[in-house]
Amino acid sequence: MKSAISPADAAALIPDGASVMIGGFMGVGSPHRLIDAIVAAGRKNLTVIANDTGRPGFGLARLVSAGCVAKVVASHIGLNPETQKKMISGEMEVELVPQGTLAERIRAAGYGLGGVLTKTGLGTLAAEGRRVIEIDGESWLYAPPLAADFALVACERADYNGNLSYQLTATNFNPVMAMAGAVVIAEPREILPVGAVPPDAVDTAGVLVDHLIERAR
Repeated sequence: MKSAISPADAAALIPDGASVMIGGFMGVGSPHRLIDAIVAAGRKNLTVIANDTGRPGFGLARLVSAGCVAKVVASHIGLNPETQKKMISGEMEVELVPQGTLAERIRAAGYGLGGVLTKTGLGTLAAEGRRVIEIDGESWLYAPPLAADFALVACERADYNGNLSYQLTATNFNPVMAMAGAVVIAEPREILPVGAVPPDAVDTAGVLVDHLIERAR
């Protein structure tokens, strides 16, 4: 059984300089209350691994605007001008990774794999400085596994064993990130008694989840 903690208590677990995976796609499926708590806690020098950095004033953009982030690993930043400005000025490092490759690198870490091989980016600027492996006369880019100190996910439902169920497209990066974070903090819309989430509706098993965020009041 897991007890639910406040967003502020969860943010207190995350030190400056930590690497943090945050689920969501343009804010859909992101743990917004936990993001706000990290901003309020004044965290600094975080490495954030996410699909994107949100849009101005929403989602992950709040971390960027508050100066919490030193480095971003993401698939695109096109809807957040502030991320672009900070990248150009050198205030924040940005590593752009093709979306499928990003998901597979995270999955590889969660499944204990040594990385993935992909042709995406081969022969482009994205391949500069990266290892190329030849297999049966074909060239492949090696992409190393990508893990993090923390994985922050949002879900529709949880039970007090930590079993999580996501809803529709809010599933996105959350399940693979829950596999790849050393400490997993889940922000559910509602927390149900044990057994109320049917086994076939469980998307992330409770054994992976360390902390639940209490329901909004």
